[in-house]
This record gives sequence, C-alpha cells and structure tokens, in this order.
Amino acid sequence: MPATKSQLARPEPGEYAPYHEQYISLVPGSDILFALESGLRQTTILFAARSERDGEFRYAPDKWSVKEVLGHISDCERHFAYRAMRFARNDKAPIEGFEQDDYVRNGGFGGRRLADLAAEFSHVRNATLALFRGFDGEAWLRRGVANKNEVTVRALAWITAGHELHHRRILEERYFPFIPRA
Repeated sequence: MPATKSQLARPEPGEYAPYHEQYISLVPGSDILFALESGLRQTTILFAARSERDGEFRYAPDKWSVKEVLGHISDCERHFAYRAMRFARNDKAPIEGFEQDDYVRNGGFGGRRLADLAAEFSHVRNATLALFRGFDGEAWLRRGVANKNEVTVRALAWITAGHELHHRRILEERYFPFIPRA
C-alpha cells in the first residue's frame, strides 16, 4: 500500500540519534518528498551560476573546498539512501558508520569539474527520490541500526533532506558571498 501522510510525517525523537536533530529540524513543512525535490531544485540553481574557479574556494585554509562540500553531500546521500533501502527491505544486519573526512580526502573532488559534481548530485538525488517513492507505507516505518544507532527509514529521508540543506546554507553563508569576482 502507498504511504500515508502520517507514515511520511516528520519523525519522532527515538526514530533517530539525537545528533541528527540538527538536520531534521531544518527541513520545512510536512512533505518529505516535496522537501527532497525542492532541495534538488535549489541546489541545482545554486550551482548553475558558479564558475569552475568557484569550486576551488575555501573560506579558511583548513576547510573543505566548494567541490569537496558538494562531493560530501553526494557521498552522504548515497550512504543514507543505502541504509534506507536496507532497512526498508527489512534487513536486520547493523551497518557501520563511515568517516566523512576520509571520504573527502580520498574522493578526488578537487580534480573534477564543478559542473560534473553538480550533475552528479542531481543524479544521486533523483535516484534517492525514485527509491523513496517506491517504498510502501510499512517500509517507511521499519527500523535498523546504522553507526550503532537505531533509525527508521522515514528518519533517513528527513536526515537526507536536512543534511543537504545544512551544507547548502553553509555554502550560501560562508563560501559564495566571499568568492572574489573577476
């Protein structure tokens, strides 16, 4: 059966680790699929006007470049979607966490074109949307253990949307206003 509004609603505390509240709380409204679609549109617009040179910018020497932030968003979305798929399919095997800094360090994002990374994010988000749209109502409420924390499929969808929004805001506030224009 298709998911109901209550099955897609904002997750309750206890459906995710307290750490993830910082992402879930950012997501506006009550329609997670709309929020994911909106995030795709807004992030696509954000990167459409960016030059290749913009992709190298860091707002501080020890911070990720714009390209690395965008690569990180796609990497994390893949992890969240994989977890959601496993748990939606009632896979009970715990999933280990991952070290985001190692992923960025080994991602090779600096050697890629910013436009290609933006296109990749679009493909990843569209695949995530297709996955979530295919879940029936019961799947959204299933639980699993990821990184030693219990989480529902529903919460993973909200975490995915919030994580991307969190990093988009950082890009908008700490990166793009300070990139020198030619």
